[in-house]
Amino acid sequence: MLKDYVCMLTELYSSTLTNLLFEKSDEFIGIYDLNEERFIRINQAGARMLGFESEAVMLADPVRSRSLRIQPLANEDRTELIRKIRESDPYEEVIQTGRQDGRSFWGRLIIYSFTNNDNPFAIVRLIDQARLHQAERELEHSVRRYEAIFSSATIGIIVCDKQGAIVSANQLANQLFGYTNVEMMTLAIEQLVPTRISHYHQKLRQSFNESPQVRAMGHNRDLNAQRKDGSVFPVEVSLSYFRLEDELYAVAYIIDSTFKKEAEQQLLTHRDDIERLNSDLEQKVVDRTHALMNTLDQLEQSKDELARALTVERELGELKSRFVAMASHEFRTPLTAVLTSATLIEKYTTSEQQDKREKHLMRIRASVNHLNDILEEFLSVGKLEEGKVETHPAEINLAKLVDETITDMRSGLKPGQQIRSQLDCTHTIWLDPSMLRKILVNLLSNAVKYSGPDSVVYVRATCSGTNLHLVVEDQGLGIAKEDQEHLFERFFRARNVTNIAGTGLGLHIVGRYVDLMGGTIALTSELNKGTTLTLNLPYENYLVDRG
Repeated sequence: MLKDYVCMLTELYSSTLTNLLFEKSDEFIGIYDLNEERFIRINQAGARMLGFESEAVMLADPVRSRSLRIQPLANEDRTELIRKIRESDPYEEVIQTGRQDGRSFWGRLIIYSFTNNDNPFAIVRLIDQARLHQAERELEHSVRRYEAIFSSATIGIIVCDKQGAIVSANQLANQLFGYTNVEMMTLAIEQLVPTRISHYHQKLRQSFNESPQVRAMGHNRDLNAQRKDGSVFPVEVSLSYFRLEDELYAVAYIIDSTFKKEAEQQLLTHRDDIERLNSDLEQKVVDRTHALMNTLDQLEQSKDELARALTVERELGELKSRFVAMASHEFRTPLTAVLTSATLIEKYTTSEQQDKREKHLMRIRASVNHLNDILEEFLSVGKLEEGKVETHPAEINLAKLVDETITDMRSGLKPGQQIRSQLDCTHTIWLDPSMLRKILVNLLSNAVKYSGPDSVVYVRATCSGTNLHLVVEDQGLGIAKEDQEHLFERFFRARNVTNIAGTGLGLHIVGRYVDLMGGTIALTSELNKGTTLTLNLPYENYLVDRG
């Protein structure tokens, strides 16, 4: 395109083309008189590039108006350069040039020669190479970051092409499978899976090539890999992909799950022990029931009393069974997290891995806090059943109590979740602050737990006369109608939340607290639309009494 401009300038040299070529370009462009050996025109962008206020100032400079080089050429060298310019189309060269303030930079010269009225001229274009050098540095940094992430990753990473040939593997992958990097590059991915299923893996790979997607492998089944020595070990594998020049590449992220499997086996052993204990408890209940039946035969006059005892005993047996089942389930997850994190911490032995140790220590603390919350619920139920819990009313600023409770719970919110409050209670009220806070924590915890990201949980309260009307509303999973009548029973959990951690004691405790405070609680819910809990709690209003 620039050559076309040269031809047009040679023929017309019009003001319109001059404006297009000179003033619309952000690079240096100048017209050089080869006879006079000096520039006769320079665009404004070129003048600014070299640090001059204007074209006129640069053309008046005795050095820069003749040469863009920091060190001007000798006469014979300049003559030879003019000869090359006139013979080449175009002539290109990288030179070191400088700005008026003394700073230098590298630039690429592109020169076209032309004649006008039999006089030789050249159009000189100078491109600042600083941006190219910056791009090269950024590319180098990007390559170094990639090498640091890929080579030093704490999981094995293998990249293979569409045919299954391994094209790249990081150091940990080589260690996991027992190959050198050179050996790994000669393998197909099927050589890393047990021989008996390698043909099946080929079909899976072909299926992935037809519809690539980021996903985990081995859903609901165990995966194994095979080392160079033929030994097999359990793994967890996730897949991703990328395309390079229209060629599909698959990326496998591999974790040796040997320690995890051993931990799971230990948990299964513990579960069997708990089930045996549960069986023993059930047998004891059966034995005691038989004893009670024999007593009934002997003491007919105590039949009613013994029947009630038998009913209580059966309920106790059911509660024990439900408790053991719930405890074995709820304790397993945090205990697994503690065991896994403790195992991983043992591997991080250097000071550079302190951030990883702290991450797993935080997981251990969170799991311990979760276990502590479960035990706290058990203790609360025990105290309630034994009648050891009493109310202790005190003066409460409801707005402050609600705001503090919401603030304490913000760390447990899911991404985008919000808790919004709307309180219409301008005076202080007299209620048990500890019970009210525990009620609010339980209701908000459930609302947050069973609602998804970006959802809103509402807390509304009004004080009228001597009655607190408190509403907690969420936009969560909701509760089926057949489950709603059982929600305040001990250990009961709705069928649509069995895969979410919980003890089934929260609403039971809330209901008991509300009873102790002389109030009522009502629940309305619809599946996939949310749940609303409404509490009415009587309180003493000393402002009204004094009035």
